[in-house]
Amino acid sequence: MNADDRPIVGFTMLAHAMFHVYELSIPVFVTVWLDVFPTSEATLGVVVGIGYALIGVGALPSGVLADTYGSKSLVLVSMAGMGGGFVLVSLAPNVVVLTLALMVWGAGASLYHPAGLSLLSRGAENRGTALAYHGAAGNVGTVLGPLTAALLLAFFEWRVVAVLFVAPAVVGTLVAFGLDFEEVTESDANQSPEDDSGISSLGEFLTDSRSLFTRSFAIVFAIVLLYGLYYRGVLTFLPEILGDLVIFESFTLFGRTVTPSRYIYSGLLVVGVFGQYTGGKISDRVETEHALIVTFGALLVAAGVFVPASEAGALPLLTVCALLGFFVYVAAPVYQTKIAESVASDTHGLSYGFTYLGMFGIGAMGAAAAGTILTYASTDTLFLGLATLAAVAALLSVLLRTKEFVP
Repeated sequence: MNADDRPIVGFTMLAHAMFHVYELSIPVFVTVWLDVFPTSEATLGVVVGIGYALIGVGALPSGVLADTYGSKSLVLVSMAGMGGGFVLVSLAPNVVVLTLALMVWGAGASLYHPAGLSLLSRGAENRGTALAYHGAAGNVGTVLGPLTAALLLAFFEWRVVAVLFVAPAVVGTLVAFGLDFEEVTESDANQSPEDDSGISSLGEFLTDSRSLFTRSFAIVFAIVLLYGLYYRGVLTFLPEILGDLVIFESFTLFGRTVTPSRYIYSGLLVVGVFGQYTGGKISDRVETEHALIVTFGALLVAAGVFVPASEAGALPLLTVCALLGFFVYVAAPVYQTKIAESVASDTHGLSYGFTYLGMFGIGAMGAAAAGTILTYASTDTLFLGLATLAAVAALLSVLLRTKEFVP
């Protein structure tokens, strides 16, 4: 990674880590909200799913704005919006207000990925390595968020913890203001017309969108959508699923309640740091289609053996959790690199906008579906559904390899 890449990578790493601090601390708060609010897993799955869905709904306009006006200002607004959402979360007296607060958080969070990834794809020369560092930073956030939430909830009331979670947004925004960089590499700038200002009308938006979906991007979009359903479906209630197992029941230590499932969930995300970094490095060395096939094959296996492993004991289950945590995060930098390879530089923002509409918008249905399945069916049914999603994504990855789908 060269000197020109470093400030861009540092900026996006900071914002990406913050995004995941908030995003994956929410499942830890879910275990508390199920106790303090008169609600069910099905209802809370819908509530959380609405907040997550807004990440996808806002992703498309964010991508368009990133192509037109640049990325840095959007990322700064995103960080401020996420912090503001958690201020409102801390004040929520009931599920209705909690829903509105998560909607504010989701709207702010929606600006990040299309803006941040288009900045990396256009501004970094060593794209795969930049995405690897970016992804690893995101996973540091996924670890710090739930782990910090779990530790603080052992000592403080949940509203106090939610207020404390505003601090990363404040600090991150202040640090980000001090970073300076060019948003487009010299090579990309030379390839693009000087008067190119992104999408300026509905007609241009429709034309560019049709162009995107006539290429291999259409298959990648379907793969990302399935991945989003899997990702959200498995992670939203995983702390609750683990907590319901006898081997991981809560216990009292020195007068404090210890909930092992929250720490196992955090540990799974620690493994994800290595998965995300590995996925980015692999993207610079092997064909992305091959990496996607292997990744979704592994996620199929993880979903298929989760319930038998939970019945076999702690060690088998922890092994499966590690497998799940690694491969669920390998996928992200791989499909991000594939998208950058498949579309023109001046539509990277639009392509990532559609990507995260699928990943977080439609993918948010995974949270609602998981809550409903756990309320009215069983954990076995949930993981059967997850295995099916991974199987279809693997088949589409095989299809992506055929020459007729290469742009």
